[in-house]
Amino acid sequence: MSDTCKVLIADKMDARAAAIFRERGVDVDERPGLSPEELAAIIGDYDGLAVRSSTRVTAAVMDAALPRLKVIGRAGIGVDTIDVPAASARGIVVMNTPFGNSITTAEHAIAMLFALAREIPDANQSTQAGKWEKNRFMGVELSGKTLGLIGCGNIGSIVADRAHGLKMKVVAYDPFLSPERAVELGVDKVELPELLARADFITLHTPLTDQTRGILSREALAAAKPGVRIVNCARGGLIDEAALKDALDSGHVAGAALDVFAQEPAKENALFGTRGLICTPHLGASTTEAQVNVAIQIAEQMSDFLLLGGISNAVNVPSLTAEEAPRLRPYMALAEKLGRLVGQIAGSEIRSIDVEVEGAAAELNIKPVTGAVLAGVMRSWSDSVNMVNAPYLAKERGIGVREIRNEAERDYHTLIAVSVGTAHGDRRVEGTLFGNRAPRLVNIFGIPVEAELTGQMIYIVNDDAPGFIGALGTALGENGINIATFNLGRHAAGGQAVALVAVDDPIPAEVVQRLQALPGVREVIPLAF
Repeated sequence: MSDTCKVLIADKMDARAAAIFRERGVDVDERPGLSPEELAAIIGDYDGLAVRSSTRVTAAVMDAALPRLKVIGRAGIGVDTIDVPAASARGIVVMNTPFGNSITTAEHAIAMLFALAREIPDANQSTQAGKWEKNRFMGVELSGKTLGLIGCGNIGSIVADRAHGLKMKVVAYDPFLSPERAVELGVDKVELPELLARADFITLHTPLTDQTRGILSREALAAAKPGVRIVNCARGGLIDEAALKDALDSGHVAGAALDVFAQEPAKENALFGTRGLICTPHLGASTTEAQVNVAIQIAEQMSDFLLLGGISNAVNVPSLTAEEAPRLRPYMALAEKLGRLVGQIAGSEIRSIDVEVEGAAAELNIKPVTGAVLAGVMRSWSDSVNMVNAPYLAKERGIGVREIRNEAERDYHTLIAVSVGTAHGDRRVEGTLFGNRAPRLVNIFGIPVEAELTGQMIYIVNDDAPGFIGALGTALGENGINIATFNLGRHAAGGQAVALVAVDDPIPAEVVQRLQALPGVREVIPLAF
């Protein structure tokens, strides 16, 4: 990748982020507080965009950023201010820092639990007003109560650990939580209805998605245990705010502590002033330690990607660490060329793609290899394709993708095979690395052919017969086309044969027609790598 990369930091961020970019050799501008129009006007000059939660990165901003912008880095967890599907469609990597503020956010949730249980904000306000309402504020203990976690990932698991220290019982609803992990965390894995029925306190620790939006709906709140107290330090939109207000007014929900709201900044909200409500202005990640951590992490991740090709904590493309990237790069180059080959030959007929790795290749992280294959295939249809948007385009076209590992070695110590399914049957190409670095084709559609896939080439299928190679060379020579390399293979003498001919210049359509007219020729396809 380029060693003269440039990054824009568009939100207020710890100064160490900019320092890390500069130390790594990345140019950086700090321009917090830009309007959407101002951001769109300058973003086309940058390879990377680093944000927190203030800047909204829309499809329109990304369109203004193309073709240069490669990565958007969120210093924090939530990426709901970034149009991730739009980024994926445009081939832009979106990264976050899911671990930099985990402890801080979990601690804020625990603080909210205490504040709810002992009515601390109201008691503080009353006391400072000169009242001494000792009998008014009758709290409840956390010890012995049941805490229900909606989401038990990184932050939820930290909250569970802290809750155990408070002698609470913990139940968790999380479709991605395995039974083994639940046992390890000491939580009871349950479905949402059971959690609602059992929990004295509920905390939310899930991203905002189509599946989680409004997860605490009016119906869910009605099904909750009477007197439940609810904490949300995750994302606004997880709770139906109008329904929560009604539940607080009726007393069915004894209290709610919210750090996040459906609309932010929440300078006005129908919940404000409701009995039993505690609010903070999205402070979950607001500690000195967390701000430093996420700034450092996003600068390191973006630098690794721009300079080394490493992909860490991306939400729309498989991870590829900076340590893995050098070892995987030759395999990805091979995979891309194989995808490019089969994509140009099979074209829009492709209905499915199988990526198979054998031998040494089976020990690798296969996801980037698959991404490279898909990028190669899709470049037959669009030049603006990369590993990020290729899976998106494959899904959009209804192309099924499958990965296969085979640790056994056959003819080669390492092998990548790409099989595509078409209406006319399957087509398979195979390749290996010579010297662990040089990509080579070794089989095309069942015919052994050793070839370097490079530059301009011609793919020819013909009947194996004496004189064909001479006729082919003559036809190319008469049209001023110089042959660079000539690679041949066949099923058997007199059967079907394949030629892959590298030439110095692109093949004009009229030359393709002349080659197609040669005796015994079945198929002629110009290729470009």
